Amino acid sequence: QVQLVESGGGLVQAGGSLRLSCAASGRIFRGYAMGWFRQAPGKEREFVAGISGSGRSQSYADSVKGRFTISRDDAKNTMYLQMNSLKPEDTAIYYCAVNDINYITTTVASYDYWGQGTQVTVSS
Repeated sequence: QVQLVESGGGLVQAGGSLRLSCAASGRIFRGYAMGWFRQAPGKEREFVAGISGSGRSQSYADSVKGRFTISRDDAKNTMYLQMNSLKPEDTAIYYCAVNDINYITTTVASYDYWGQGTQVTVSS
């Protein structure tokens, strides 16, 4: 059974940093693209960042470019999202996801496996 577990969320002041982790189990994800999405109250789930199966390519939403960094450690079957210079508008539940292809996609429907989410709250 495939399982993705996010951790690292919490409450932080504007300008602060958090590092999210996504631990995968149940299968090997080496070679498959992974992504981070977020969903704020009353809004649709949106793409935040993605990383290719090789780890050599990354993609970011314009709203987080230059502030967030996605990475992966296939030896640990874990993906990370380093979030710096956080803003109140970054407040959301953050989800990690994996798809069955090796290139980055940005739509919710293109991902096959999802975690349960971790809350990130940024106070002003």
